[in-house]
Amino acid sequence: MSLKLPLNFGNLFSPKKIPPRKSASLSSLHTLDRSTREMELGLQYGPPVMNIGGQTLKFEDGQWITDSGGNVSVKEVERLKKRNIQLEEENNILKLKIEILLDMLTESTVEYHLKEKEVEGITSVH
Repeated sequence: MSLKLPLNFGNLFSPKKIPPRKSASLSSLHTLDRSTREMELGLQYGPPVMNIGGQTLKFEDGQWITDSGGNVSVKEVERLKKRNIQLEEENNILKLKIEILLDMLTESTVEYHLKEKEVEGITSVH
């Protein structure tokens, strides 16, 4: 005896439609113009400013500009960047020279020890 159950899954897997969201903000601040918001809320809009290591930087016209401690010109920054690159290249060359010298020292030490053992072998035979 076999029972056949009707296989009707049509309604189980069809999700219900989600109602549209209501407005995201209930605040009316977005309707106020900038000057009214500044007056009402005391907000001062200006360029972003940050303090790093005692030096104040301000973001203006797409660049960070120092506000305190003297004005560093763009030319001076470029000169320092070039000097930094030059010093990094010099540092890399010096590291390579040290590595070569260490290899030469290792090779000389190995040759010395081999000759020393060779001399010991000759003297022990005599």
